[in-house]
This record gives sequence, structure tokens and C-alpha cells, in this order.
Amino acid sequence: MEHHFSVTRTARYEQLGKFSAATRQLWLVAHGYGQLVEYFSRHFKSVQVLDPTGTVIVAPEALSRFYLNGTNGRVGASWMTTADRLTEIADQTAYFDALLDHLLRACPPDVRVTVLGFSQGTATVSRWLAAKAGQWRPHQLVLWAGDFPADIEASAAQQLLQALPVVLVSGEQDGYVGPDKLRAQAQVLGAYGAQVTVRSFEGNHTLYPPLLRQLHAAFA
Repeated sequence: MEHHFSVTRTARYEQLGKFSAATRQLWLVAHGYGQLVEYFSRHFKSVQVLDPTGTVIVAPEALSRFYLNGTNGRVGASWMTTADRLTEIADQTAYFDALLDHLLRACPPDVRVTVLGFSQGTATVSRWLAAKAGQWRPHQLVLWAGDFPADIEASAAQQLLQALPVVLVSGEQDGYVGPDKLRAQAQVLGAYGAQVTVRSFEGNHTLYPPLLRQLHAAFA
């Protein structure tokens, strides 16, 4: 018979910028499948450099690491698999709750929070925010090259997304989330009341710093 019990884990995250009374924007950004935060966070350096005292960017790393090829060499991290799926989702929610509490204690009370998920990270942050619906939500949500999961309960999705600014992004050559899929996703989220903006760029399944800088400027 299968059993579960809780243990203490040590999570790590990369932080660009320092918290101070001048901090006006906090970006919480979740990486994609097989990425590590020391590399993922590099995409955001030019964003933070634009506003070095006012913006802090935090990239948490998934707790499950693995070798990308074979049994040695490059390492990546994954938010979850289909194995013990519900427990993985519950652990992610607890992880992000604890991290958010930790970060907000260092921020001025009027800080504006942007949550961004890339690829696999879009489902991760969406499920977390849906679980917090009615308690807390960010000022903006960016879903980049990924989906808002269809299995999120409609009531939670409605409570989270109603009048929430949501930006959907993908590269025009993205083989996972192309323009057609992005437009279909926009219709779904719009039906829940989200204020959806769709953005694209000339590229594939990747982040694109010039567009990140544009989003930062718009959110400011």
C-alpha cells in the first residue's frame, strides 16, 4: 500500500537585484523543462539592468533534477511528471507559497508582482495561482510558450483570471505553441474574464529579451 509523509527540502533560486525601499517591481519567473536557474535567469539580466534599484527578479528552481543525457553530464530540472502527479502539484504549491511569503517580507507593501512561466513553468505557476484564488494574485501574469492547464477547475480559473492582465507569448516558429494555439488559448482565458494581450516574436521555443524589456516597460 502506498503512503506519503512530508520531509524538509532545500530549494534554491537565483535573484537579480536587491530588495530595498525603492523596489517597485518583483518578477517571479518559472523555468521550463530541463532548465537550471543559473542559465534561465540570464535571459532577464537586461530587464533588471534597465531598472537596477526598482526591479528584482527571482527564478526558483524545480526540486527534481536529472541528467539530460544518460547518467552524467549536463543536469536539468523538472517541475513534475505524471508519476504521483497530485502530490507533485501540492508540493509545488507549498514551495511557491513559502517563497512568495519570504520575498514579500523583503518588499515595500506597494510592490507590483509579475508572475511569468516559460514552457513547463506556465502550467506550474497557473496551478499555483489557481490554488491561491481568492487569497492572493499577481498584478500581471505572463504565460510564455506554454498552456494554462485545462484541468484547472472553472471556478478557480474564474476567480483568478477575472480582470487580470494576462500576456500570452510565443515565437512565430515555436513548434510547441504556435500562433494558432496562442489565439485559441486567448479565447479560453478571455472567456474567464482575463484581460488578454497576445505577443509574438521572430523565433522559436525560447525567451526573447527585447520583448521581456518591452513587457517590463509596459508593466512599470
